[in-house]
Amino acid sequence: MNLNLSKIKHVHFIGIGGIGISAIARMMIHEGKKVSGQDMQDSDVISALRSAGAEISIGQSYEAIPKDTDLIIYTIAIEVHDKNLFEKIKEQKNIPAYSYPQMLHIVSEGKYTIAISGTHGKTTTTAMIASILRDENIDPTVIVGSLLIGDKSNFIAGKSKYFVVEACEYRRSFLNINPKILVITNIDEDHLDYYKDINDIKNAFREIAMKVPKDGFIVCDPNDKNIKDVIADVPAEIVDYQDFFDKNQILKIPGIHNKKNAAAAKAVASLLSISKEDSDKDLSTFPGTWRRFEFKGTLPSGVLVYDDYAHHPVEIVATLEGFRELYPENEGWHITTVFQPHLFSRTKLLLKDFAKSFNQSDSVLILPIYYAREEDDGTISPAILAKEIMANNPNVLSFDNFKNAEEYLMSMVTNMNNKDVIITMGAGEAFKIGDNLLNK
Repeated sequence: MNLNLSKIKHVHFIGIGGIGISAIARMMIHEGKKVSGQDMQDSDVISALRSAGAEISIGQSYEAIPKDTDLIIYTIAIEVHDKNLFEKIKEQKNIPAYSYPQMLHIVSEGKYTIAISGTHGKTTTTAMIASILRDENIDPTVIVGSLLIGDKSNFIAGKSKYFVVEACEYRRSFLNINPKILVITNIDEDHLDYYKDINDIKNAFREIAMKVPKDGFIVCDPNDKNIKDVIADVPAEIVDYQDFFDKNQILKIPGIHNKKNAAAAKAVASLLSISKEDSDKDLSTFPGTWRRFEFKGTLPSGVLVYDDYAHHPVEIVATLEGFRELYPENEGWHITTVFQPHLFSRTKLLLKDFAKSFNQSDSVLILPIYYAREEDDGTISPAILAKEIMANNPNVLSFDNFKNAEEYLMSMVTNMNNKDVIITMGAGEAFKIGDNLLNK
């Protein structure tokens, strides 16, 4: 890809509100370029970009691209869900156009790239690695799929050779990255709207594993059943993050899964000559990231309100186990989970797994499915999901709209006390209900 970013003055982003692509927008703003963009809906991410100087319109169209644009960067979602716009962008010859994954390749050229991949845990692990490196004055450039607490940003401009990046497997996006160190946290069934099955997913991870050079490293659990085949006979050196696992690890964020994430982060740190003692010290103050075990506030009655991004069955189980670690049932704590399923396809294909995911929650409220890039074909609904969950947890209700769910939760709150925890959960907009509760 032959693109001289130093000559680019105006960059226009399509789908600028995406958590990954918005990091590139922040990078361009940091470099002093004019940034404009468009997205289908407003969000906190877009508000923050506007505050940083970006000009953003709501609604997506080819006509909204400014005439003086030197570079177009687009979300890969339009390749599937807005084909007309995508084709117009690719047909025109006047303005170079790159997808977000392609831009990651351009940004990472010449850098010592540390790519964090996996079905679950990659955001937290990326943030942990970034935190350790920054605490040790290594000054990395960072792109993470969430907002770092403290920085309130998903992009950090570093001055060293190190580039720490969250590598997403959706539509094989991560194959645009050339990592020197690759982390694979785990591999599970997900994104089945694109991948055919677990073997197809493993093949994608195999492709990126084979890209790591002989003098590079792959940090993973080599005994994991879904990782064994992926790393067989790869040229890179395998580093087992289980060697760095500490069940007594001191962290601000709970859960055995976060101790595994910490183990992977410490393994990477060791490859950069950072001692275990220094990594442990750095991780003990790691605050977490936006929408991961995020404490939002306390209601007047003492009810605690949290928000979490978990949207896959494995993530839900791990997250609720983490909350139970903090708020044990035998100490009288009552957990209410307000869950918004993410995508019709994921909900339908993983329905049986979702049904068994909420056993650690005392009550479950199911919100309308966040459709994002998909259309409703009528074969899955909140009511269908609630019925499946009911076989394992009878205290479940579904709602056709947010207003009814919020009103019901408000009525519940009147009977709650300082031993109650409300968790809004999902990759969509469930957090708005928690925000509204606190604001009211």
